[in-house]
Amino acid sequence: MRITLVTALLLATSVASPALGREAATLSRSDAATVILDRGDTNPVAIWISQDNVLDTDDQRVGTDRIKEAGKDGKVTLAIPANQRRYVLLQDVKGDVTVVAERVLPLEQGSNFRDIGGYVTKDGRTVRWGKAFRSGAMPLLSEADYSLIDQLGVGSVIDLRSLEEREVAPDLVDDRTGALFISNDYSLKPLMANFGKGNGENVYQGMEKLLIPQLRALYQRINANEGAVIYHCSAGQDRTGMATALLYDMLGVDRETILKDYHMSTALRRPQWEMPEVDPADHPNNPILKYYFSKDEAQRKIAEPLYTRSGASHLAQFFTYIDAQYGGSEGFMKKALQLTDADVGKLRATMLR
Repeated sequence: MRITLVTALLLATSVASPALGREAATLSRSDAATVILDRGDTNPVAIWISQDNVLDTDDQRVGTDRIKEAGKDGKVTLAIPANQRRYVLLQDVKGDVTVVAERVLPLEQGSNFRDIGGYVTKDGRTVRWGKAFRSGAMPLLSEADYSLIDQLGVGSVIDLRSLEEREVAPDLVDDRTGALFISNDYSLKPLMANFGKGNGENVYQGMEKLLIPQLRALYQRINANEGAVIYHCSAGQDRTGMATALLYDMLGVDRETILKDYHMSTALRRPQWEMPEVDPADHPNNPILKYYFSKDEAQRKIAEPLYTRSGASHLAQFFTYIDAQYGGSEGFMKKALQLTDADVGKLRATMLR
């Protein structure tokens, strides 16, 4: 795969500095016991650590001296263990609260599992934390991982994968949490054939039609507001990336931020946890295994950047197609998914604060 120097620099920036996206503040893990709060544009007079994203009497207040000790970079070290899902609440002098959480959950054996909250929209609202989580396949989660996921209050799991993918790497999160499991029976073969055609340009074009049932279910389950929603495919980057980008775009997140978030998958994937040990001879006609075992063991552990050979972002090309075909992401939701104005309005109300 050939990537231009400019594209490579953009990719490096997007995966190394996610805070460059429009976020009011960020929280990143330092080690198993602590996180680093970057206050960003906020100027809090009080910082609270909470089990949810609502300020109440059960929350733990961080000493004011910690805020004063923060250097010019505005960073504060907080004691939050990796096995606890916590939110940090930043309260300003007016009493207004900014919520921030770890975007990437510190799972031991997960891949690309992250909260989609925290981005600021073009009109100044913020995508809510704790509502929806995106991921790669999850066949090898540890007991500690399930314990952390159990703290998310999961109500639904939307599996965007095909029959063949689910056959060799089935979901267990719904069994462990009691969440509603939703999938759609389709074959991966046409999708794999499309990826192998032509010059690698516009590989997502038409994929949105294959995913109409799953995308409709995803946005409807978010609207149902019956617990957090986990949605995923195999790598958590292509189908999951499209689903996330369409939602962000409709909510009003700027496309530069959406593209940076999409390309973070290259650094956040851990392919070794996306596929269990399986003998391809037991599944001779399975296309995902044929593709997987066409690579040597070292190649299987490498996540390829999401760019064409010419250096174009797959998602940027998809946006161009969606704009031309449907008049944008909201148009796609209404025309293809048959969501009503009320449905779209409810999605905004549910996902934005």
